[in-house]
Amino acid sequence: MNKILNDNSHRRYNILTGEWILVSPHRTKRPWQGKQEQIKIAKSKSYDENCYLCPGNTRANGSVNPQYTKPFSFVNDYSALLSSVPEEHYNKGLLRAKSEKGICKVVCFSPDHSLTLPVMPIDDIMEVVNLWIKEYKELGSISYINHIQIFENKGDIMGCSNPHPHGQIWAQESIPVEIVKKTQNQLEYWQKNGAGLLSDYLDQELSHKERIIAENESFVALVPYWAIWPYETMILPKRKIGSIDKLTAKEVNFFAAMIKDVTTRYDNLFQTSFPYSAGIHQAPTDGNNHDEWHFHMSFYPPLLRSATVKKFMVGYEMFADPQRDITAEQAADTLRNKPSKHYSIT
Repeated sequence: MNKILNDNSHRRYNILTGEWILVSPHRTKRPWQGKQEQIKIAKSKSYDENCYLCPGNTRANGSVNPQYTKPFSFVNDYSALLSSVPEEHYNKGLLRAKSEKGICKVVCFSPDHSLTLPVMPIDDIMEVVNLWIKEYKELGSISYINHIQIFENKGDIMGCSNPHPHGQIWAQESIPVEIVKKTQNQLEYWQKNGAGLLSDYLDQELSHKERIIAENESFVALVPYWAIWPYETMILPKRKIGSIDKLTAKEVNFFAAMIKDVTTRYDNLFQTSFPYSAGIHQAPTDGNNHDEWHFHMSFYPPLLRSATVKKFMVGYEMFADPQRDITAEQAADTLRNKPSKHYSIT
């Protein structure tokens, strides 16, 4: 990376969204006099009788969980999207609205209340990935479902309402704005170059090595050149695959291993259960041929300086452009040099 850019403010272009980000690496030298917090170390147990997601427990709406031993999914009891919404359109002057149908599901990663992805065995994470694949196929086959968002909010500061290891899947009628932008930019590149945008980007990253965190036979973990969050990462399959249902059994294994690797490095960064929002972006399920798509999993963590100092999108970020203080190269170097063995394992 050009040293002038690494030491001075500059803008970087996001090839997937067509947007820019401001990078201000010189700001990391400023003294911190902001908020300080004490690290909360909670005792964990494998079963919590008060947890709505533990096996055999009764949920808030009265439903009872089965005594599941593998990842378990169910329709969210308080879904943001409903499948039985009457079709309506509202157009009055500059005011527009339309009804939106969808299905929201909860995915419990493990029956063990105390586990998170970085401390789960790879075989168990593979079970999670296989359930994601099953849900993507089944939900995507529903005629009105055009997009499926798989995601996890980890940690209470990311809005997680239950500490039991789980994620969510929102399947909906409309294709969200982020997916529309990424589809458009990948399609334009595909039509112009006859190659995948992220495939060519990955080749360039692998040749430079500056932002690579980890690599295995099928996947690469890196800090995107245009990363916004302090320790934002992306997991990319080496093979150009549009969606997770195209993964081979071997690739599922390597995907699970990379998820464990990245989340372990996160925990080791500040020796805490590292919070983040993670999500998989992949081809829409709208019935169109999406040869342009290259699926990827992104992690957006809020921690910057320690286990208690968070990065919020405020001020300039809210009203102008996203901005970061440490460069993608600095973040990658920090994560790359963290061990892939979890700090809690002696």
